[in-house]
Amino acid sequence: MSIAETGEFGLIGRIVTRLGTGEATLIGPGDDAAVVKASDGRVVASTDVLVEGRHFRRDWCGAADIGHRAAAANLADIAAMGAVPTALLVALCVPVGLDVTWAEGLADGLTAEAGLVGAAVVGGDTSASPTLTIAVTALGDLRGAAPVTRDGAQPGDVVALAGRIGYAAAGLTVLSRGFRTPKLLVDAYRRPAVPYHAGPEAARLGATSMIDVSDGLLQDLGHVAEASVVGIDVHSDAFDLPGQMRDAAKALGVDPYQWLLAGGDDHPLAATFPPGVTLPPEWRVVGSVHDGSGVTVDRKPWTGGLGWDHFR
Repeated sequence: MSIAETGEFGLIGRIVTRLGTGEATLIGPGDDAAVVKASDGRVVASTDVLVEGRHFRRDWCGAADIGHRAAAANLADIAAMGAVPTALLVALCVPVGLDVTWAEGLADGLTAEAGLVGAAVVGGDTSASPTLTIAVTALGDLRGAAPVTRDGAQPGDVVALAGRIGYAAAGLTVLSRGFRTPKLLVDAYRRPAVPYHAGPEAARLGATSMIDVSDGLLQDLGHVAEASVVGIDVHSDAFDLPGQMRDAAKALGVDPYQWLLAGGDDHPLAATFPPGVTLPPEWRVVGSVHDGSGVTVDRKPWTGGLGWDHFR
């Protein structure tokens, strides 16, 4: 059955039945607005939009996969502020001929990813559109902590990374070349594995700055360097190169460090910490902060691509 046959309110009804309830949800879907508990008295908010053909392709990803990706892109931003995600609002613009089961699968993916952090989809909107578009707003709770921003890095700090990097970019290259394996890389593109808990953890450890790496490590660290008025050097020998990634790079004629340093969509968290801080195993040091500006690799300018730019 198409969405045109279901109708707007039939579509909403089908989606709402698939949405869970988070611990911060006081009033969920069904009223003019949702009510979400903010025990801290402050609300962290972020929004992101995914457009078919620009951010995803339905022949590469299932509906649930796209739901996971849409939720992860926003939930990671909340974690990167040192906050705990509490709720998602989703606006869905769809072609009227789209099968309603696709929208249900999308709702399942959004719900499952939000559930990983105890959050829920609490409302949103729908509209007809010739281009399938998903706009998500995420809310979060700092729970008494100070937000960790991009402008606090200091010379002498170490740069550390939590989460995997380069996997999703490698998976995108594999898919764009018409292949469906290695499964490890393709699955990483379809569903990010975001270390959400590492954001609040970094705040407790005294992180001086933090960012969600969504568009490429060098590009996103460049935002930190600019905001903090410092230079950042990334150490190439700090990165593990999995065998499947190495093999895929060789087969496709790609420098794997292009995936590691400039690839997006894995959503690891990058943070700077004062020297001497003992970091848990999931945080690995990948660079250092110094007086200066910009981002270098092994103290040299990086000559490859920097990362994703919507308008480039």
